[in-house]
Amino acid sequence: MLSAALLVSLLAFAGQTSAATWYFLRYYPASGEKFTSFSGELTIPTLPQAGTYYLWPGLQPTDNSGVYQNVLDGRSGTWWIGSGWCCANPSLPWGSGFNTYAKEKVTFSNALNSGGTAWTSTLTRQSTGDIVTDSFALASKSFNQVLFAIELTGVSWDFGELAFTNVVITSTGTDSSWCNTSPENYNSATVYSISGLSASVSGSTVTCKIDSVVLQKPA
Repeated sequence: MLSAALLVSLLAFAGQTSAATWYFLRYYPASGEKFTSFSGELTIPTLPQAGTYYLWPGLQPTDNSGVYQNVLDGRSGTWWIGSGWCCANPSLPWGSGFNTYAKEKVTFSNALNSGGTAWTSTLTRQSTGDIVTDSFALASKSFNQVLFAIELTGVSWDFGELAFTNVVITSTGTDSSWCNTSPENYNSATVYSISGLSASVSGSTVTCKIDSVVLQKPA
C-alpha cells in the first residue's frame, strides 16, 4: 500500500485474481517512527448482496510485504469479520472471527504486545459480547501506515457509509503533528469526514485519538 500498484495487488485474502477497486485513507507517523497500536469501533453497514466486499482497518509495514487487517467480508451474503495478515512473508494462518449484522458495532484492537514479540488482535461484537483474540508473529514488521479501507471486486460501493468511531492510534516518537494532518485520500476517490482529533505525547509514545472517521461515498 505504499504504492498504488502494490495496494491493487494486495487483496484481503489470497486467491483473488480480479483487480479490486480501492477507496482508502492513510496516515503515516513522523519520519523514522512506527505505529504500535490501532483500535476503534466499526459500525456495520447494510450488505446489499453476496459479493467481494472487503471493508477494513489495517496497518502496512515499511517493507511493503503485506497488510495486517481486520476484514469485514461480504462474500457469503452475511457479514463475517476476522483478523489476519495478507498474504506472505511470513505466511500465517488467518485468525478467528464471527458473523455480524447491519447497525451492530464491532470493536477492533491491534497492538504490539508489551514484550515486543507479537501483535495481538481482539474483535468484540458489542451486541452479544462475543470476543475473539489472535496473535500474529509480526514483531519484525515496522508498521508505518494506518489505513481505513474499502476494497471491492465485482461490486460497487452500494452499502452506504463506512463509519469508524473512538479511534486510537499510537506511534513511537515525540512528534504528534501527523495526527493533526489530513490523511492521504487515495486518488481523491473518497468523500470523507473526520471529527474530534486530539494528540498527546507521553515519554516516547504519541497517542492520536479521533472521535469519528467516516468514508461517506465515492467522490
